[in-house]
Amino acid sequence: MIAKLKGLLDETGTDWAVLDVHGVGYLVHCSAKTLAAMGEVGEARTIYTDLQVSENDMRLLGFAEASERDWFRLLTQVQGVGSKVALAILSALSTAEVQTACANGDAAMVARANGVGPKLAGRIVNELKDKAGALPVEMSGDSVTSVNTRVSKASADALSALENLGFKPLVASRAVAAAQDELGDGASESDLIRVALKKAAG
Repeated sequence: MIAKLKGLLDETGTDWAVLDVHGVGYLVHCSAKTLAAMGEVGEARTIYTDLQVSENDMRLLGFAEASERDWFRLLTQVQGVGSKVALAILSALSTAEVQTACANGDAAMVARANGVGPKLAGRIVNELKDKAGALPVEMSGDSVTSVNTRVSKASADALSALENLGFKPLVASRAVAAAQDELGDGASESDLIRVALKKAAG
């Protein structure tokens, strides 16, 4: 089991990154929030990983913090939730928001993620309701500089809006994070979208 990688960020894509560890490039699939926290190519990074092996595939998933990896593992325990859906949820919602949604039975919040319908969202919150309080949600430490560790509902909605307009998840996430930094934590959804659109287009 590969639990953690330390190396230089070599390349990034819409939902993946390559980490160069002593000359070996590891392809890791990541959520938009983890990708946004990666920084620039060439910088040293540590990412926490989960290795998934099936009959036809072997896939390494990467996370900014161990807590995000723990939530990924918990989400994929739910029937119908594979790695792609789990990453979509962690791209649309912070771990704090996932925990809140599960604790409160708020299926609508989970359904904001791409590819998650109302039925699946309901199953997720029902099955994880009793487990929601057992996992940490904070993204802190020196492994990755987080662009926005506590994503508000407004910024999550703004991220979803930009993705619906056709922006790639990484571009949308970075634009919303930059808008959040510029406007502050109390910014409204409409203001975040307006500023993020300018930054994404620029």
